Amino acid sequence: MAVLGPGGVGGLLAAVSARAGHRVICIAGEATAHALRTDGIRVHSGQFGDFTARVEADTELRESVDLCLIAVKHTVLPAALERIPPRALGNGLIVPLLNGIEHPSLLRDHYGARNVAPGVIRVESTRTAPGVIEHGSPFTEIDLAGPPERLDPVAAMLTNAGVRTRTVADEAAVLWAKLAFLAPFALLTTRYGLTIGEVRTGRRAELVALVEEAAAVSGACGVPVDPARSLALYDAFPAHTKSSMQRDAEAGRATELDAIGGALLRAAGRHGTPVPVAIRLVAELTTG
Repeated sequence: MAVLGPGGVGGLLAAVSARAGHRVICIAGEATAHALRTDGIRVHSGQFGDFTARVEADTELRESVDLCLIAVKHTVLPAALERIPPRALGNGLIVPLLNGIEHPSLLRDHYGARNVAPGVIRVESTRTAPGVIEHGSPFTEIDLAGPPERLDPVAAMLTNAGVRTRTVADEAAVLWAKLAFLAPFALLTTRYGLTIGEVRTGRRAELVALVEEAAAVSGACGVPVDPARSLALYDAFPAHTKSSMQRDAEAGRATELDAIGGALLRAAGRHGTPVPVAIRLVAELTTG
């Protein structure tokens, strides 16, 4: 198995897979690859415990693999794909675990339609230094979309490593279920610099409105979403939780605003669905 982008998500999956006995090749920049070769991946996790996993690491995939997880940010995806040449991948399966709904088409153009099966992951995990992963959520869950004959072995491997994984036939349902939930969380926490606890109390009206807008767009795209369920999940989150977009903004890194908020607005535009709160927040985040 190869992992492109051994950061908070990719590093955690690489580490638990290696600990379960699988050969893992992490693909990253030279400094990160050197750190992983030297010290392995050190994980601090309430769910998985504290441990160090030994992995292989390189700056480019140089041999065929059965599976390649793509866990880089959408902002660096085109450049990162240069590290996974199609000729090296062969017939290996690409499983992107990115935010948003528009990346599968890019990957299919690059690697071929049958070699890409998108997934979504629900986890809070952060890379604090090269090869150092802080896993904060008490869960790690993955949904994979695509043919079961190719994905069931992947799901079994990840589940055996401790990551609850299921396969779903409907790709749109998988991607929209994540985006409709993530967009309100990411946009509001990032725009106001607040945790989810502060948003759900001090910005409740905006949260409710944005959840309803995201659900309306998802429904227009053929994927019904229950706003009440989304709100219940937000209310169950630990109050201190921040979105990954918010963490990126606070660190001065490029954010996935276009992949999350931009994708929501583009889908709304295609279906003529009004999303005034989302439009305002994306505009305010864009201008700064």
